[in-house]
Amino acid sequence: MFAKGQTVIQLMERLAPKHYAVPDDRIGLQLGTLNKEVKKVMVTLDVVEEVVDEAISRQVDLIIAHHAIIFRPLKSLQTDTPAGRLYEKLIKHDIAVYISHTNLDVTDGGINDMMADALQLDAVKPLDTVYTEKLKKLVVFVPEDHHERVLMAMLDNGAGAIGEYSHCSFNLSGTGTFKPGEGSQPYIGAPGQWERVPEIRIETIVPEGLVKKVVQAMLKAHPYEEAAYDLYPLDIPGRQLGLGRVGRLPQPVSLAELAEQVKIAFDVPAVRIVGDPQRILRKAAVLGGSGGRYVGQAIFAGADVLVTGDIDYHTAQDALAAGLCIIDPGHNSEKIMKAGVADYLTKALNESRSATEVIASKVNTEVFRFL
Repeated sequence: MFAKGQTVIQLMERLAPKHYAVPDDRIGLQLGTLNKEVKKVMVTLDVVEEVVDEAISRQVDLIIAHHAIIFRPLKSLQTDTPAGRLYEKLIKHDIAVYISHTNLDVTDGGINDMMADALQLDAVKPLDTVYTEKLKKLVVFVPEDHHERVLMAMLDNGAGAIGEYSHCSFNLSGTGTFKPGEGSQPYIGAPGQWERVPEIRIETIVPEGLVKKVVQAMLKAHPYEEAAYDLYPLDIPGRQLGLGRVGRLPQPVSLAELAEQVKIAFDVPAVRIVGDPQRILRKAAVLGGSGGRYVGQAIFAGADVLVTGDIDYHTAQDALAAGLCIIDPGHNSEKIMKAGVADYLTKALNESRSATEVIASKVNTEVFRFL
């Protein structure tokens, strides 16, 4: 059975939730419909005409891209313009286009983590925090004989994560009282009869984005007809997510050596560097796309080098004066997301027993040529 378009996007948004995106980012469904069966998905960095032609030839139903095809409001849709011709082809061949941009940059396992993994960075942290997850305390009261079942249902669905620890909870024994109504079907006791039952109070922390999933799992595992539980907002920060990553290199290397590694890791023919090619580097920052605005954050984080695209002349001068090296592999280095997202979706769809196929675009959308 093939997945519906909405199902594919639900899986995509598990990887890159829309609320992780920076304000006013152009994300989500930009063209077409998700209310259809999707036999083939294609992942691409950019949606240009060559990519659309590839999608048509490969019988793709849905394109998932990183860069938006509609960035500014349309005043008209003339099909004799390059953009209009692109939209016309997509509409005629019923190909939907969904965009995952800064939410894919920010999320765990997204583009910046793919870049950090490609350079084997260790002890990785966000370079610039843009999102702090809100936390809630979930408290539920469970009869002793169902304690383990309910507890594990909550913890296995994401509750109880504190820093590098998972499955954290507090459990306290006590006595629960209740009186089932006349129309009830109680698990314990009888209608109209007041009951005293040995119960366990379970407390655990739940990220706000997982509350619905954890509560549903808890209710499904709970034996009571009406489970007693509470949710409290917490005033402590949860997991921090952000743009870019910074971490330790696996071993000290020269700027020239790391530049060669970057060329291989990001499949680019050339890079620009700022700094002494023989300088030894120990800590690196990476940021997909245009990272010139994050030179200050890289310096503050103690990075010896920033690997990012689209560095302008004066930003390079400022970085050099401040002692920060730069390796610029170009904006198109973000194409690392094609294989990464395609692999993720393939596994997720296989787990849901869907026959929908996911492929990575083979088109090189790099606009610059190197002579």
